[in-house]
Amino acid sequence: MFYHLSILANSPAAEATDSGIAGTVKEIATNFKILPELFIPQVISFLLVAILLKKFAFGPIQAMLEQRMQRIADGESKLKQIEQQLADSAKHTEEVIAKANADAKRLIEEAKSSASALSEAKAQEAVATAQGIISKAEAAAKAERAQIAADLKREFGRLVANTAQNATGGKLTADQQRAINEESLTRVEA
Repeated sequence: MFYHLSILANSPAAEATDSGIAGTVKEIATNFKILPELFIPQVISFLLVAILLKKFAFGPIQAMLEQRMQRIADGESKLKQIEQQLADSAKHTEEVIAKANADAKRLIEEAKSSASALSEAKAQEAVATAQGIISKAEAAAKAERAQIAADLKREFGRLVANTAQNATGGKLTADQQRAINEESLTRVEA
């Protein structure tokens, strides 16, 4: 095709119409030094270089770029999954903390009520123990008073008998001493 254009460019008719399309083609052919006999081998070598570049340079580069784009897309999807898991984990953590706080408050309230009940029970137990100690002490005091009273009566009876015997000059019989003791004891008790 360019061969025909160059022939047209050299023809006398073409020279007359330099201002038209042929003139433009001639000018391009002259400026870029396109020779018709070398054009086909140049096209073939261009196609060979293009095919080799596509197969060995652009093809692997495009495959590598696609792999990178795929890894980036996978990374973004994993990032979204991780963000979702973090959000779920934070929500779960908040729920667990809220539940733990509620359980802690409940346990504190139970401990307070249990402590007050235990305190009241211990206080009642202490009062009962104190009352038992007081009643035992009163019983012991009554028993001791009774013992002391019995000892005093015996001592008093002996003193009365000794006094009566000294007053009578020791001439009292055993029955008389017993009668004096009983009479003096009844007066002491009254």
